[in-house]
Amino acid sequence: MTPPVHIGIIMDGNNRWARQRLLPREAGHRAGVESIRRVAEACETAGVRVLTVYGFSTENWARPSDEVAFLMQLFEETIPREVPELAERGIELRFSGRIEELSPSLQQLMRDANLKTRDNAHAVLNIAVNYGGRSEIVDAIRAMARAGADLRTLDEAAVSDFLYTQGLPDPDLIIRTAGEMRLSNFLLWQSAYAEFYSTPTLWPDFGEADLEQALVAYQSRVRRFGARPEEEVSHRARQVNG
Repeated sequence: MTPPVHIGIIMDGNNRWARQRLLPREAGHRAGVESIRRVAEACETAGVRVLTVYGFSTENWARPSDEVAFLMQLFEETIPREVPELAERGIELRFSGRIEELSPSLQQLMRDANLKTRDNAHAVLNIAVNYGGRSEIVDAIRAMARAGADLRTLDEAAVSDFLYTQGLPDPDLIIRTAGEMRLSNFLLWQSAYAEFYSTPTLWPDFGEADLEQALVAYQSRVRRFGARPEEEVSHRARQVNG
């Protein structure tokens, strides 16, 4: 069966994974980074064109300062290390969120990573960093105001063009690990018709077999998008083809 075009993942459970092993939180976050690599490769093999992972939310700034500092350092270490392989595999590395609020050095790494991976890419790995779904909608409205958008003719497609995910299809499937059942401010606009799948597996343990289970569950569902059965295919075709 046809795989989802776009999967979004709320990666949860790094700290629990570390506590279960009597390890520091940092070990859980490092293990979580390895899971991103593993799952991205599995998505590519399965034919998924876009993978968006929730790397750091706008709410995560409230975590202990040493943990936040470590996460920012982990981004700075990981991004340049992964870029050559992503470019070789034809995967564009994108970042979505209030990137301008991050350190100048991290912003530059993100810009460079996108420039080095976007040519001839057939797939996208989109990292949501300093991201919040409500903030994204607010920022889109502000951007439309700056652009002089006519609110009288505004439609959903126009709003989508001002979101961080501009140019990407809406997610078909949202996966959340560690047994949680919340969207937690992730892709609120884009996930209006996405299927939701929760697994008890902690994110550092999530792998190819877990992804396969999520895909099986997704493919067993009938997606109507609020339409009559005979309208499903045409609606999905319009969404994918823009």
